[in-house]
Parts: sequence; structure tokens; C-alpha cells
Amino acid sequence: MSTHLPDHLAAGYRAFIAARSPAERERFRELASSGQHPSTMVIGCCDSRTAPETIFNTAPGDIFVVRNVANLVPPYEPDGEYHSTSAALEFAVHALKVKHILVLGHGGCGGIHAALSPAAEPLSPGDFIGKWMSLLDPVAKAVGGNSHMTARERQSALERIAIRHSIANLRTFPLIAELEAAGDISLHGAWVDISSGELWSMDPETGDFERAERPDLAD
Repeated sequence: MSTHLPDHLAAGYRAFIAARSPAERERFRELASSGQHPSTMVIGCCDSRTAPETIFNTAPGDIFVVRNVANLVPPYEPDGEYHSTSAALEFAVHALKVKHILVLGHGGCGGIHAALSPAAEPLSPGDFIGKWMSLLDPVAKAVGGNSHMTARERQSALERIAIRHSIANLRTFPLIAELEAAGDISLHGAWVDISSGELWSMDPETGDFERAERPDLAD
């Protein structure tokens, strides 16, 4: 069977079709006919190692996902330049009526590294990534200028600060702010360590990140 796709994608598709159980096939037919009704939106990074569906072990239709460089949320600017993520937010909140929005960051984020080193090759302030990461300019400059931290500490700090920054930007969207005030939507932050699989969730009151319990490490 020719699919005009790279071999590894064609092989993966064949495995996907072959492994589907009758229950899974029925699930897809139901999703196709009745539409999607996820209760949660995840804003994640486009890094290939951090798929939210894998991290949270979800099935098709469970979560609505948008991914961009460094999992950023722009502020509410109808006349601004960053409409893709804003459009996904609008659809999730207006059409899907999600109850939860999670900003999911991760360790070793290349976008965050670019924000801390904007002049580094092959990136520059004039390219697409440089312009996108300028959303973090205020906090990136504060963290990047801290000489008491190592480069790794600055990277990790900004990865988490960026999550809080994006959640603050979510609240600039009038409908999201209104729904949160009414208790009809909740905003969350989390950070995952790629190497260990550890997930750290943000305390909504303090902004601190706390490690989630892992069953394989429990006593």
C-alpha cells in the first residue's frame, strides 16, 4: 500500500490500524458522529518529547491541545500578531466550553533557551522564534541578568516563570477572567522533567511548583 508518506509514518499508521480493538473503533465512530467534548484544554510546547496525550495517558477526544514554541499564551490583543493560540483559546472556551486550561512546560525547552540567549545562532531577534519569544522579554531579562544563578538554574527558573506569565496572560482574555471569577473555569500550570518523567504542578495560591506523587516511587 502506497501512502506517499515517509516509511516510518506509513508503518506507524499500519500498526495503529492493526492494533485498534472493536471498542476503540466504536469510540472513533462515536467521536466522528457526535463531535468532541473535552473538558480540558492543554497549551503545550511543540517539542517532540512532550506530547500531552502521552504524559497524561489520554484517549482521543479527552483533551483539546494546542502546541507552540515554549507553550506561551500571548496577552489579549485583538489587533496583535499572535492569533493562532488566541484562536484556539477562543474556540476552546466559546465552542467547547472547557472547564480547565493547563499550561504545560518542560525541562530543556529550546524556546526558553532562545529567550535567554536571543542573539545566539541560528536564531536572532529578527526571526520568527525571536519575535515569538519576545512575549517573555520582561521576565527573560530579569532572569537572564541574575549573575548569582548558573545557566542551568536560569533556564529552569524561566521555564517555570514563563508558565506563570502565560497564566497571567490568560486572565487578560475578558471571557476567561469572567468565567474564572464565576468559578466556571480553572487555570493550571505544570512542568515536566523529560529525563525522569516527574511532573510538577503549580499551586494556584502561591505559584510554587510541587512534585506530583509518582506511584512507582511511593513507599
